[in-house]
Amino acid sequence: MRTMDVLLAFPYLLLAIAVVAILGPGLLTAMIAIGIVHVPGYARIVRGSVLVVRSREYVEAASALGASDLRVMGVHVLPNVLAPIIVQVTLNVGSSIIDTAGLSFLGLGTQPPTPDWGNMLASGRSELINAPWIATFPGLAILVTVLAFNLMGDALRDALDPRLR
Repeated sequence: MRTMDVLLAFPYLLLAIAVVAILGPGLLTAMIAIGIVHVPGYARIVRGSVLVVRSREYVEAASALGASDLRVMGVHVLPNVLAPIIVQVTLNVGSSIIDTAGLSFLGLGTQPPTPDWGNMLASGRSELINAPWIATFPGLAILVTVLAFNLMGDALRDALDPRLR
């Protein structure tokens, strides 16, 4: 967890740019960089959820009845930890799309001629006065996609939260 705390201490975009600068530009590199940036959040959520579930009575009862650690983790802990992880994934998809587009806009993500919304925004920047639709439609596509994933994540959080039932 100390490694995750160190990764959280860096600004996420700066950390992603540093990883891409070390590995070189490209789509795979951008995905690796964004994955490294988002891992600490997942690690903290999983650790917190496991600590809560581990102290529940049914986990202690299963251990007392002789269930192996692997069985306790697979049957009792994992199903109760999955809900926050699924919600976090749906909420982070939008952030990952924006991060990938940002890296591509800066020239560190996908390289032309591979189509990417960030590349489209970067190429439309010079023609913004004469042809504003070149940059408007990729920006709207990013907006709609991120909004859709965030609304889906919010609905999923509401559906999986047992306190709201």
